[in-house]
Amino acid sequence: MGEKVLEGRMTGQIHFNSHVWVVTDVACRLVNALTAGHDGTRPVEPPPIGHRADAVRAVLERDDYQPALSEDQANALAALAERVREVFRASSSGDVASAACRVNDLLEEFGAAPRLDPARGGGWTLHFHGRDASIVVGWGAGIAAGLGMAIGSDLAGRLGVCQADPCDRVYIDTSYNLGKRFCSRRCQSRVKAAAHRAKSKG
Repeated sequence: MGEKVLEGRMTGQIHFNSHVWVVTDVACRLVNALTAGHDGTRPVEPPPIGHRADAVRAVLERDDYQPALSEDQANALAALAERVREVFRASSSGDVASAACRVNDLLEEFGAAPRLDPARGGGWTLHFHGRDASIVVGWGAGIAAGLGMAIGSDLAGRLGVCQADPCDRVYIDTSYNLGKRFCSRRCQSRVKAAAHRAKSKG
């Protein structure tokens, strides 16, 4: 794609290219907002059918982007989120081949194709567009391309699933040393506290 990833050595973090970051971050937040499982120790269910548009809109909206979204489109993006969760799960477990196959299926399904678009502030930036301009296909193509670039580059392994059982929320590891294991500081603190209690008892 010709987009570079910048390494933040001063902060100890990896900075994704802005476009790759946007689409992978949206992928991550769609999974966490629309798939069942656990957030920390709290069981979570996706919004019921008929009440998903607001949840999806909250993930997608930015200052310069307020999409109109139907419930049918929200349901389709919820179905996409389930498939994206499997990409995170496979990548996190080290099964990169399976993650790659799933992403290839998404790339083909949504017809992701590169296109140079005018960049804010001048110049041009390479984005991926879908086979049509609909919101589901557009985001499906962008998310598939972003995940593909992550898996097919030195960002492979940065798609994670929280290891603080029973939590299964997903995250993107931007740490310099690939050291992130948890979706949040809350889960990290819970695991550390449990380890400290176990050590004290021992």
